Amino acid sequence: MDELIADYIHEMELGKIQEYKGMSVFPLYISGDESLYITLKEALDDDLITVTEVDESGLVPELKVINRANIPVLLLDGEELEGAKQNRVLNTSILLKENSETIVPVSCTEQGRWSYNSLNFQESGNIATHRVRRTKAASVYGSLKVQEEFRSDQRAVWNEIDDVSRDAQVNSQTRAMQDVYQARSADLDEYQRYFPVFEGQNGLLVMVNGEVMGLDILSSSQAYFILHRKLLKSYALEAILREGEGEGNFNGRDKAKSFLDEVQLSMDEKHPSIGYGWDHRLEGPSVVGSSLTYNDQVIHTVFFSKVGREKEDVSSYRQCRSFRM
Repeated sequence: MDELIADYIHEMELGKIQEYKGMSVFPLYISGDESLYITLKEALDDDLITVTEVDESGLVPELKVINRANIPVLLLDGEELEGAKQNRVLNTSILLKENSETIVPVSCTEQGRWSYNSLNFQESGNIATHRVRRTKAASVYGSLKVQEEFRSDQRAVWNEIDDVSRDAQVNSQTRAMQDVYQARSADLDEYQRYFPVFEGQNGLLVMVNGEVMGLDILSSSQAYFILHRKLLKSYALEAILREGEGEGNFNGRDKAKSFLDEVQLSMDEKHPSIGYGWDHRLEGPSVVGSSLTYNDQVIHTVFFSKVGREKEDVSSYRQCRSFRM
């Protein structure tokens, strides 16, 4: 693992555990808080960026982003954009250069629509569900190994959305991930009340029924404050769908520290990021993740516990063709 990221993880502090039903959350803290960027939500709210299809016909794995801000904009791995010809999620975290036009890699989260409902994309208020992000992370890692591209296995992403929809008992006309979030919004609001964001918090480490799901941490507590609700929802939906399963009594802090120990043993592959900085792909026997670094600063780091076939071989990537619909 890159020394910069290893030191960053070593200095990470676990806050006091928060618990509700089968979900446990450790707030994460890190020293230093240089806010050298704004979030996607801030940029869209202030009309500083425009997100569109790459052209009138559209291309499923790519979108065009025009940043008019005089400051970089952080697009977070898994953030969902709604509108245009179909909803998409970002395949990796990107620090957009100021006053730039960038083609960004995405995955479709609405399989049953390919027609315009708006010219531009807006923020959906969601991040891809934990299952979708975990599967996407593994396939993007495989794509980078094989073709040096930030492409996901689109079929695998759709399959995960179908599985989540079925578990949530949601029948979406366009097989949209967004419809699952909307259908379970009351349950998600209940979870939100038990896991507030704290001053100075930079991230969270989440367990469901005694099993570590993953972690997200950002360099800026201000950015995390804005992203907290979306990130929490992506994990809470899994907790809702698994209520009543798993362990009743466990030492959460020991499990969290064990997970962080595994993370620090990850192997690191470094790739030029699409915006500023470097995209690090990180893998260990039981974890998969990524980290965005820029100017000797870790901007965003995410790790997931591997499950199923991801544990067997994260590189067993099935290339999905770049297609128009």
